[in-house]
Amino acid sequence: MKNEPVLQNLNDFENKTLLIVDDDNPFRERLARAMEKKGFEVIQAEGVQKGIDTVKLKKPGFAVVDLRLGDGNGLEVVKQIQQSNTTSRIIMLTGYGNIPTAVAAIKEGAIDYLAKPADADDVEKALLADPAKKAVPPENPMSADRVKWEHIHRVFELCNRNVSETARRLKMHRRTLQRILSKRSPK
Repeated sequence: MKNEPVLQNLNDFENKTLLIVDDDNPFRERLARAMEKKGFEVIQAEGVQKGIDTVKLKKPGFAVVDLRLGDGNGLEVVKQIQQSNTTSRIIMLTGYGNIPTAVAAIKEGAIDYLAKPADADDVEKALLADPAKKAVPPENPMSADRVKWEHIHRVFELCNRNVSETARRLKMHRRTLQRILSKRSPK
């Protein structure tokens, strides 16, 4: 028998407003549409300043905030949300998952921390999970090889697809990196 997490019902919450702060426009739009279908009243912001301005106007009951945004750090938005609505449930999203940033996000008031790409079901489960219960491990987590492959490709994209620059930042030989980049993604 599976140990299913106890999810609260969205209708139990008075404030169903969900703020999504992410500078990846296609991802943000897709997530917003999916969360609206699940019953949330979605507001979008593409950066730190727009997110903070939105929080001041509407105090969201829920928030999904990307850690790294074009104009700063998503933790600034989390701080503002916590100041305006201490009962707000905040999820940090990032492609740069590591322990120090997860700890910082939780200290600022986030209730969970998800690695990108997260789908709407993962986000909904995290937002509506009972805070007193322990999270269930994912059914099909990414393999270690897949996580490494995703990280290498993310750095490659951030370096404007420059192999030499990517290799230098990852502290690996350029030819080794070229071999990795030429292969298909692991499962």
